[in-house]
Amino acid sequence: MYPPKLTNIIQLFEHLPEDERRETLVSYSDNASKQEPRPGEKFELEDVRKDEECADTVGVYLHVDASGKAHIRMTLGPEVQTLTRAMTAILCKGLDGATPREILDLPADFVQRIVGAELVRVRSQTTYYVLQRIKGICKVWLDQQRMAQVA
Repeated sequence: MYPPKLTNIIQLFEHLPEDERRETLVSYSDNASKQEPRPGEKFELEDVRKDEECADTVGVYLHVDASGKAHIRMTLGPEVQTLTRAMTAILCKGLDGATPREILDLPADFVQRIVGAELVRVRSQTTYYVLQRIKGICKVWLDQQRMAQVA
């Protein structure tokens, strides 16, 4: 149902007590900068913008390799919240190697399993924002591929 890397992350979080879950989210947040584009990387799509739902600019970069697997990188402005940073690191790692279609079809129910019910309730927009942005860029890529096949 979920890509294998994401399944591993979900399973890690599900078994953590609440205080350790939050500490682990902060740890992922601290590593969000490792998900930024690296020198020389090429992307089929780049979507950099500031949305109303987010405190600062977020960039989503999509590369689809020759075997059809997606690789996502993200940039985050300095005002982006800790939980958004954590979800960025989690999703970039967890979705790496999935196809754009698998990402687009991914149900969002796993977010609560990672973040916990309390944080989802308090920060619902934040917890789903990164997933929505990643799905959005995958949808654009899939639409472009479909149009190229028609042409």
